[in-house]
Amino acid sequence: MSVPVPRQRAVPAMEVDRVVGSASGGPVNGGPLTGDPVTAGPATGDPVAGGPATADPATGDQMAGGPMTAGSVTGDTVTGGPTTEDPEAGAPATGGALTAAPVKDPGTGGALTLLLIEDDPGGSAIVPEMLDTAGQPIRIRTARNLTEAARLLTHDVQCILLDLALPASGGSGGAASAAAPDQKGEELAVLRDVLELAPRHAVLALTASGDAERGTEAVRVGAQDYLFRDELDGRLLSRAIRYAVERKRSDTAERRLAEGRLRAQENARLERGLLPTPLLEGSSLRFAARYRPGRSRALLGGDFYDIVRTPDGTVHAMIGDVCGHGPDEAALGVELRIAWRALTFAGLCGDDLLSTLQQVLEHERDDDEIFATLCTVDIAPDGRRAGLCLAGHPAPLIARAGHPAGLLPYDNNGPALGLLSGARWPRMQVELGPEWSLMLYTDGLIEGRIGDGRERLGQEGMVEMVRRQLAEGLRGESLLRAAVQEVRQLNGGELTDDVAVVLLER
Repeated sequence: MSVPVPRQRAVPAMEVDRVVGSASGGPVNGGPLTGDPVTAGPATGDPVAGGPATADPATGDQMAGGPMTAGSVTGDTVTGGPTTEDPEAGAPATGGALTAAPVKDPGTGGALTLLLIEDDPGGSAIVPEMLDTAGQPIRIRTARNLTEAARLLTHDVQCILLDLALPASGGSGGAASAAAPDQKGEELAVLRDVLELAPRHAVLALTASGDAERGTEAVRVGAQDYLFRDELDGRLLSRAIRYAVERKRSDTAERRLAEGRLRAQENARLERGLLPTPLLEGSSLRFAARYRPGRSRALLGGDFYDIVRTPDGTVHAMIGDVCGHGPDEAALGVELRIAWRALTFAGLCGDDLLSTLQQVLEHERDDDEIFATLCTVDIAPDGRRAGLCLAGHPAPLIARAGHPAGLLPYDNNGPALGLLSGARWPRMQVELGPEWSLMLYTDGLIEGRIGDGRERLGQEGMVEMVRRQLAEGLRGESLLRAAVQEVRQLNGGELTDDVAVVLLER
């Protein structure tokens, strides 16, 4: 039984959309605006032009090559290729069984989707039929102004084709706008609006034939390329679209790479600024340090150290380790180091100093389970004796003339900071002698594995290693470099934990 054609209704010009499946339900290509005969899709009743195309039942994609029926609200147009029947609208099948497949990234071989922004409500054939590199029809969505463009600019659109004749107001200007020289600034303003609306999309600018100056200016503003409106053909436009998409992808990748390098440089400068600058002016002690964060491409980890000389001639050294080795732990380590330096210059040492540092840790940590180990040493002005405090930290290694290298006493080792409220950290007095080397380190130096097994180097293995290296005549920076390098070799590669080593010699 025949289906009656619904009576057309008058629609304001701003609601008229030449694309198939207009949300407004107004007349489309070939409707009352031009006086051409129309047919209606039975499912929607939207008047459509009797042209060689059909509509995708799922998206309303227009495909050239067969009778056209009304689609859905997206208004997509696909050109080039045979079509099939729309099961919803009941359009007759013509040619092969091609339906509009889901749009994919063009780099994966999927169909390209083009958003055409032009202001001709009569629906001039501005875009010819096109196929992509895979032979699939290129989808086309048409918008008459930026408001419609924003609605149709979904994630599956890869390229925008902008007619520079489009007035900035989004109204109808047509060829008169393109011809008027005083409209150039306005047309480029529209381009800037499109670039702001779609910063991640490739943009092609359409300009009047021979107006290369305006096209060049459009590229300078941000378009990937420009084309002459009167010289378009399917092959040229298909190639230009693919070029614009690839150029946009390349520009985006280059910009992200540059931004990543800039962030890395800024982070490096920040981390270098957070590393300590020893204050040993006036002291006869020699100082060396090695620092190796466990995080890849980082300069700062959860380990921290510092060394200062107070006005009375005492040299204070400290090394610590916040559990974990991420950026949060690194930040907390910096806070503890700065607090230690300030408290040391304020005259605190031993248990008073560590108790105050524990309060700082408890206030600054994000989790109650975060703790930090710490070792502090204060060396008397004459350099022959020192006070030692350990808060869950490995004991320093000392090498004295006439004695093999060994560990300082650690019987009175107190708990790590942040574990026990009201804890105490006794200060032990140790004799250093007239000539010595004192090495402070974090557990990253002793927890590396030995070969492929589960055995770790440990403190005893580290002591034996340093004894051998001292016997070989290594001192200062050379000793630390050799120690860290050998630990890495024994581990069979990079250490996963942060490593900090400080060496004081007299």
